[in-house]
Amino acid sequence: MTDIAVTLVINKLIESLAHESKLLRGVHKEVESIKDELESIECFLKDAEGRVGKGDVRYGVKAWVKQVRDVAYRIEDVVDEYILHVAQRRRDQDGFPSFLRKTGRLMTKLKPRHEVAVKIQDIKLSVGEIKERRERYGFTSSQPESSGGAMNDESWHDPRVGSLFVEEGEVVGIESTRDELVSWLVSGATRRSVISIVGMGGIGKTTLARKVYENEAVKGWFDCRVWITVSQSYNMQKILMAMSKQLYQAQETVAPTYLEMVDEIALISQLRQYLQQERCLVVFDDVWKIEFWEVVKHSLPRNNRGSRIIITTRNDHVGVSCKESSLDLVYKVQPLPQEKAWELFCRKAFQSEQFQGCCPGELMGLSLDIVRKCEGLPLAIVAVGGLLSTKEKVPLEWQKLHDSLSSELESNPHLTSITNILSLSYNDLPCYLKPCFLYFGVFPEDYSIADSRLFRLWVTEGFIKGKKGKQLEQIAEEYLMELVQRNLVQPAFGELDYDVLRKYRIHDLLREITLSKAGESNFCHFLEDNDSTFNGSSRCLSIHDVGENDLQALECSRVRSIFFFSMNEMPRSLTVKLFTKFKLLKLVEFEDCLIDHLPEEVGDLFHLKHLCLRRTKVKVLPKSVGRLQNLQTLSINETPVRELPVEIFRLHKLRHLLAHYYDLEMETSLQSMKGVKIHRGIGCLKDLQTLTLLEANHHGAGLFKELGQLRQLRVLGVSKLTAEDGRALCASLQNMDHLRYLFASSITEDEVLDLQSISSPPQFLGIVTMEGRLEKLPNWIPELQNLATLVLKFSRLVEDPLKRLQALPNLSVLYLYQGFDGEELHFEEGSFQKLKKLRLRKLDGLRMLKIDRGALPLLEELEIGPCPQLKELPSGIQHLKSLSTLDLYDMEAEFVLGLQPGGRDFWKVKKVTTVRLRYRIEGERYHIFKLGDSDLLKLFQGYVLQAPTAMRLKQGKRLQSKALSMEIVLDFPPLIYNDEIVQRM
Repeated sequence: MTDIAVTLVINKLIESLAHESKLLRGVHKEVESIKDELESIECFLKDAEGRVGKGDVRYGVKAWVKQVRDVAYRIEDVVDEYILHVAQRRRDQDGFPSFLRKTGRLMTKLKPRHEVAVKIQDIKLSVGEIKERRERYGFTSSQPESSGGAMNDESWHDPRVGSLFVEEGEVVGIESTRDELVSWLVSGATRRSVISIVGMGGIGKTTLARKVYENEAVKGWFDCRVWITVSQSYNMQKILMAMSKQLYQAQETVAPTYLEMVDEIALISQLRQYLQQERCLVVFDDVWKIEFWEVVKHSLPRNNRGSRIIITTRNDHVGVSCKESSLDLVYKVQPLPQEKAWELFCRKAFQSEQFQGCCPGELMGLSLDIVRKCEGLPLAIVAVGGLLSTKEKVPLEWQKLHDSLSSELESNPHLTSITNILSLSYNDLPCYLKPCFLYFGVFPEDYSIADSRLFRLWVTEGFIKGKKGKQLEQIAEEYLMELVQRNLVQPAFGELDYDVLRKYRIHDLLREITLSKAGESNFCHFLEDNDSTFNGSSRCLSIHDVGENDLQALECSRVRSIFFFSMNEMPRSLTVKLFTKFKLLKLVEFEDCLIDHLPEEVGDLFHLKHLCLRRTKVKVLPKSVGRLQNLQTLSINETPVRELPVEIFRLHKLRHLLAHYYDLEMETSLQSMKGVKIHRGIGCLKDLQTLTLLEANHHGAGLFKELGQLRQLRVLGVSKLTAEDGRALCASLQNMDHLRYLFASSITEDEVLDLQSISSPPQFLGIVTMEGRLEKLPNWIPELQNLATLVLKFSRLVEDPLKRLQALPNLSVLYLYQGFDGEELHFEEGSFQKLKKLRLRKLDGLRMLKIDRGALPLLEELEIGPCPQLKELPSGIQHLKSLSTLDLYDMEAEFVLGLQPGGRDFWKVKKVTTVRLRYRIEGERYHIFKLGDSDLLKLFQGYVLQAPTAMRLKQGKRLQSKALSMEIVLDFPPLIYNDEIVQRM
């Protein structure tokens, strides 16, 4: 991380030298000199960090690294303070007569310029001493690994060894997968094939592979078996030699001594020759790089003997790269489900004869919380359970571990294996990804963050290095996807807003790694209530629900980024003091904080690039925001701000303006999405990429003409459109070549949303949301080859839109909410080949829904309802092989009872993993009842299904089915049906 800190400072200096040359006039050469000195040191830092990560402290490397980081931060402070001083003086003198202004500028520049020159000379001396100290340590980048690296240290042990010797009693939750893999190994095609077992560190890949490898059926099937542990640092020649030696051992012969002298190519040739006639199983455990497979595969001939290769890896890219034919498989290992995690924990924590794997009642609550913290990670469950097995079985001991788990992970010998194994994934990251990953530690536990917001933050922090022809946000997306593919970051399922905002999070235990690494390098400090550990040297401060006294005590000039989460008390005087203390801030985020006022002093933060007031009570933005010349992101999402000051047009570097508000009380209304009013003049903000959500109804066509000047827009949202506004908007949309996401809503449900007249739509449009009546589906929608998500709300189309949408090549989400007034929707054979999520909500006239065989082959999630005229499940739903989730909203009793076990439609969904039935009480949110609850069964009294199978559900009878591998949740009030309702069968 240290080399990243220095790299970021160097990049910052380069940017300052390029863009702030006028402000740095007079000290430009001194700053450039420091930059050059830091660059000369930077190449040694990567090697230094690797040695620190492996425990090599013999030469005082940690101290040396810390000194380099500190001097880098010192020069950044000096430059930022000088730029701020000059900028403030210029602003203060703008009102003076010209001759006084020139004299004043001269007088005010001389002293600070002299002071900064003295500081820079002092820093240059420090840099020189650091370089001399490096030479005195004998530390050079060319120093060989053997000089003290952990891989050659006799005291170092691979923390993954335990995965090879897991007892049978600790194998929980992988039995069916193990049996499935065994079956795959000993049957199927005779051609050599590969299976890649992929997943995050500690999730049980090695354990699974080992149990398969040692299976008796597998042992008897193959002529020979080879197990190779690859790891991050490997020597290909030694790998090939190890394979050869294991093959000789399988023949009960001694490997010839000449193998030590044979080169890599000769070893490959020898292996190929031997394996050509053998049915062999080869396991490559813990593969990190694609390059490994690209070489080693040549030693594994594609014979017709039924040979099999197993690869375990933490990187999805590696797994996919090994799939070279349809015979090859990629298996993604998932965390243990809660019940299996609990079973494994109890086996470990209560393994004594006294408890026999059962948790005492008084420890139940604490134990469940500890298991949840492990989030289905077998490595953590086994380690924590093993530690607790040595503790006295009383709540006090359990509570101690529960409250101190974070610190125990670093210090307790029983748990350090968790940290060591998970840290391997962090250590393997390239330099440019390390700060991006550590940034997840800024957010509270279990926090999910939208990808677009994360991109903006990374760009603000300077983590993203530009590439020709790509926006910084596009590069940030590539970085995020690489972290996901490395299984360090995971999608937060179930937290999508019409699949427009995709959210991500990290495992709780990985978060502990980020907090530890970030703390070591002063990258970030997570400040909680009564925290006395903050030393004031971190560049980023994350503050979560602390008291006013803790905030008053903060004294620090080095902080550049501050995050506030869920602050219950934050008086106005404190926010004023905050902006006065931290004058070098470049990023401030308030989220769910009880502040109702943004002070004028915010305008003094010259370096500020990012200001977020999300879900605060701030009603008005002060005019001083117009002084924030470097502001790139302004977010007032979900605040009471309803109008932007005209001073906003001074912010010529603004890239993202977010101002939408979602009104939950009006979620079934066209007015659920609210925006802000804005004055004329927005066309001057040429760098804008995100602009959402604007109200259109008080400016007329002039506003849309200005929008046409914003040619860099990627995201645009406009509300309260009249038909005339819609036509004017169409003309501007044709100028937005980079537009990816369009949201447009009409002023009322009766007003036509006229977006027909676009002759050449933006070709990269991927998400389109339209709210308002459409006379017909716009002709340009079916032309969008990159369209992935289409949302039509209140459209009330009369003609079936599916015929015109079915051929869209990349459409994966389709949402119709009051979007269709017809009686029949027909998904024809071969249609919607990429659709994964389909939502058909509030289609009052729909009587028939048909799905042909071969339609919707990839559909995973289907939502239907309320559709009062729809009496039974769609015809053909049984053909949807990928369907895993079916949600039914406010459907009629006849429909609901028909799909119960034994009902006429149950056979159509018996293979669907999750079926949910939801009903709402008027004025309240949905209530949930599990099938078979006594309260639920009362709802069915008086209803009889007569065909094809009669079924009467009586109060008190529990409805169960072993064949039912699904979750059925009925979510409606017990009073909406009663015995007096006439049976409708």
